[in-house]
This record gives sequence, structure tokens and C-alpha cells, in this order.
Amino acid sequence: MAKDTTFSSKFGLIAATVGSAVGLGNVWRFPSLAQENGGGAFLLVYICCIFILGIPVMLAEFSLGRAGRSDSVGSFKNLTPGNKWWIAGCFGLVASYLILAFYMVVAGWTIEYLWQSISGGLFEGFNSASSQNTFFADKMKSLILSGSEPIFWTFAMIALNLVILLKGVKKGIEKISNILMPLLFVILLIFCAVSLSLPNASEGLKFFLTPDFDKINSQVIVAALGQAFFSLSLGMGILVTYSSYFPKTTKMVRTSVTVTFLDFLVSVLMGIIIFPAVISFGISGSENMAGMTLVFVTLPEIFAQMGGSQWWSALFFLLLGVAAITSTISIAEVSIAFVHDRFRISRKKACFIVLLPLFLFSTLCSVSLTGVEWLQIANLPLFDALDKFTANMVLPASALLICLYVGWVLPKNFLKDELTNYETLRSPITPVILFLIKFVCPALIAIIFLANFIKI
Repeated sequence: MAKDTTFSSKFGLIAATVGSAVGLGNVWRFPSLAQENGGGAFLLVYICCIFILGIPVMLAEFSLGRAGRSDSVGSFKNLTPGNKWWIAGCFGLVASYLILAFYMVVAGWTIEYLWQSISGGLFEGFNSASSQNTFFADKMKSLILSGSEPIFWTFAMIALNLVILLKGVKKGIEKISNILMPLLFVILLIFCAVSLSLPNASEGLKFFLTPDFDKINSQVIVAALGQAFFSLSLGMGILVTYSSYFPKTTKMVRTSVTVTFLDFLVSVLMGIIIFPAVISFGISGSENMAGMTLVFVTLPEIFAQMGGSQWWSALFFLLLGVAAITSTISIAEVSIAFVHDRFRISRKKACFIVLLPLFLFSTLCSVSLTGVEWLQIANLPLFDALDKFTANMVLPASALLICLYVGWVLPKNFLKDELTNYETLRSPITPVILFLIKFVCPALIAIIFLANFIKI
């Protein structure tokens, strides 16, 4: 990465950074967790976790990246040359590439469903007398869990990423984010308006927005901590890499609050869309709100009961595709920046070195879901094994090391200098942020790590 490579505008900086955070975790993980953990009770705890964990860790990564002016490994080397803390940057680098391998598969599913919605294939053969759960569950199996079509759409998504990333930071990442992020919010608002107009919408809103304090327990707190952690892309190397493109004049406290708020807003808007709809159409049960089932079975069931089914479905999967594209390009950029900086080769070559192997790795992840035994790790398909390993182990370790590095290894005035732009800005919350990074955030990340380890 050239030292003077920066985002060209404040809007582009925010759009790209928000795009790096907004993804499938906002669209299906958040509603699923909210449903499992008491709706409004989960939402309240989640808001607290964002302020206590999300913003401080984001600022730690922002400070590290902007000051280091390099990739997720090089930033450590530039700030503390000669020691071994650069290994901490390797955690985010490894995690992001493993995530990219299976995330491309999921991203491919979104554009396959978009095409099936536009062409009408998603609803072909459906009638109101048929069993909806069976019809769309079978449709999901035929579209994304069998045959060669999922691989074709995965390849299409990899190729699309390659086209965008070859154009660079300003003409590629920033330009596409400037277009796609406003589009995402427009589509969200359209769906919110439709969902709020449905019968009994108020019951769904009441469940989602009204906290029942009796339902707040350790399980809800751990779930909210984990969602705050993953929805903001902490520990993946993305925020360190993107912040290395921040101009030196960037107001990072304001940027972190803006990015966090917009990421949170996407999650809340998804809740406003989902909960009134599932209640209005009489769809209930945790099995209908879980991950893939929510997106690829439950929501098509809802669209099937609405006029203009295929167009509402197409609009939703366009929304999901937008989130998938902005997420995949940001995850890929972590490895591209690393290869570009560490091996001092052109960005074009770095893009090909990073993305071409995904045609093989992502294919293996996709095929593993069909039950191929040699593609299993610990009795899990390669796809699921990589998901659990990165989410439960590598990412928390990466974020924990970043907090320890910024809070305890770097000079005492490092964070203050970065947050105040070397005292050209006022930042009275800096001591609070430093306290959270040094003491509170490591403890919370350790709780997430242990909770995930126990589940394993």
C-alpha cells in the first residue's frame, strides 16, 4: 500500500467503513439472537455492549491502523519495530482469509436467490395449499446444498470482488461503497414501511422494542456481547487495514460513533422488518428464525403470501447481496493489503494472489456441505468448522491482543495523541476509552472466548 493512499472524501470513508461492518451478521444473526433472548431485553443489553465493548475496541483498531499506515501486520511492525507483537496482527489476517473462503459461498447463495427471485424460479411450483415449510426447505436444498449451481454463483461473486478490488481503494472500494450503502438503507426503509403496514405489526414491534427486565440473564449478556463483537467486524484486521487509509485529519471518535450507529441501525431496521412480518403471517418457533432458515426458508414463505412475491423477494436478496459484496471486499482487502505491503508487489498481482485460490478453497467449503466425509473436521463440514474456529477462537484472540497492545505496550500517550489528532481536537472521553481498552474490554472478550470454548 502506498503511504499516501487514503479515502478521498468523508462520505466515502464512512460508507466504506460501514460497509465493512454491515453484513449477514446484521441480517440474519441479529434477528435470530433477538428472538432467542427475549427481544427487547436483548436489544437493551446489546446497546450497552456496543458502548462498553464495540466503540473502544474499534477506536483501538482505528488508532493502530492510522498510526501504523500499513496492513494488519505491518502496522504493528511500524509502531514497535524489533519486537514480536506483529504476530498479533497475524491472527486477524488468518481469520479474515478463512472467513473469506466460506463467506464467498454464502455471498454466492444471495445472488443465486436474487436471480431465482427475478426469474420466478424460487416460487415455481408453489401453491397456497402446499406445505410452505417443506416447499421452501426443499427449494433451499436444491438450490444451495446440491449440484454445481452454488459453485457457479460462488465463482461469480469471487469474480465480482476481483473486478472491484483491482480498481483500488478510491476507484474500487470507496466508489462501490458510495453507491451500495445508500442503496442498502433505501431498501431497508422500503421494507420497514411495508412491514409496519401489516396486520398486528404492533405486536411484533412490542416484542422487539419493549425490554422485559426479567429476561435479562447471563445467557442474554453473553449473546449480546458476542453480537456486538462480531457485527462490528472486530479482530478481523478489517478496521486496522481500512483505518490505514484514513487521512491524518480524520476525527476518529466521531467516525467510530457514526459507523457504530449506522451498523446498529441496520440491525434494528432488520428487527423492525422481521418481527412484525413473522407475527402477521403466523410464522413462529425458533427453528424458523435460525440463520440460513430465516433467510432462505422463512422469508420466502412470507414473500409467497404477499402480492408481487418475486419482486419483494428480489428486492430483499438485492439488499442481502449488497451487504455480502461490501463485506467480502473488505475482508479480502485485509489479505490484499498484506501481500501488497509485505512482498512489495503491485496491487494487481496482490489481488490475483489472494482471490484466485478462493476458486478452490470456496469450492471445497461448498462441496463439504453435501456430506463429503474427507472434507470434515471434528465431525463438522469444512464450511461449519471454519466458521466455528474463526468466530469462537481466532477473532476473540485477535481483539484481545489488540487491546493489550494498545493499552499496555504502546506509549501511554499514544491513544490520546491519536484520538485528539495530536491535541488539535478536544477528546474528554479519552481517559474513559483508555480505561475500557486496558481493563474492561479484555475482560469482556475473555468472557466471550470462554463462553464459546465451553460450547465447543
